[in-house]
Amino acid sequence: MTLAEQLGFGPDERLLIVNADDFGMSLAANTGISSLLAAGAVSSATVMAPCPWAADAVRLARGFDVGAHLTLTSEWAGYRWGPVGRRAGTLVDEAGYFPADCKSVEEHADPADVRAELRAQIERLITLGLDPSHADNHMGSVYGLATGRDFLGVTFEVCAEFGLPFRLPRSLAGMGLPVELQPLLDAHAALADAAGVVILDHLWTLPFHQGEGETYESFRADMIALIGALPPGVTEIYLHPFADTPELRAIMPEHTKRGWELRAFTDPLVRQALEGVTMIGWSDLREVQRGQRSPAGR
Repeated sequence: MTLAEQLGFGPDERLLIVNADDFGMSLAANTGISSLLAAGAVSSATVMAPCPWAADAVRLARGFDVGAHLTLTSEWAGYRWGPVGRRAGTLVDEAGYFPADCKSVEEHADPADVRAELRAQIERLITLGLDPSHADNHMGSVYGLATGRDFLGVTFEVCAEFGLPFRLPRSLAGMGLPVELQPLLDAHAALADAAGVVILDHLWTLPFHQGEGETYESFRADMIALIGALPPGVTEIYLHPFADTPELRAIMPEHTKRGWELRAFTDPLVRQALEGVTMIGWSDLREVQRGQRSPAGR
């Protein structure tokens, strides 16, 4: 059966998860993301366990689909974080922080250190009171996109241990990546299947940085078009919707689209576009993975 059918829907139904990444990264993140969760404007969010506002994010997460944003990078020059676990040797730079880029992770990280750190991050969130709905990955540091050296095998091991679905699509369509990568994606999907980890059909987003001449109105139109083009099956659109505050501007100079994403998902025109699809949550996929969902009755 297709994933849609395992969820109790028809194979041609368009099912959408909207996930807010970087919950817990900052107060601006928590303010923006929690407001969208409370409004039912997004399906879910994922918390960055190593970040200073993670405990507050978990407090705000009660009653919502919220998972673990597994983190091995720390990309902002004046605002850094490092490992949760004690086994950090190959995961940190000379200052003791995670490196700023995925290439450094892929070149230097030991898979055993990665496994231990991912486990430690999920365990911290559980200790803080979170019942994680799923896991995904900050900046794509486990996917091997920079050098070809990935950590998906150990990631699936950890997700299987905790019974969590993971953000990996079966199809490259709509991602802007070379079609030549599809056989590699097929192999990774087979690895997830073998581990019993539920993954997505499609994974979409819009460019993170403001393009030349781009305005909120053009961004909104692009988001509406993206929603309108969703294929059958389960698609996740992921966002970084932050409150546009002095804190946000101090952390990241190129912050504009994070504020736009927050604004867009309470915009009546975007909400109208979402009426054409069926919104689901990551906890629905978790039920499939844990054998808690009957395809005959949702």
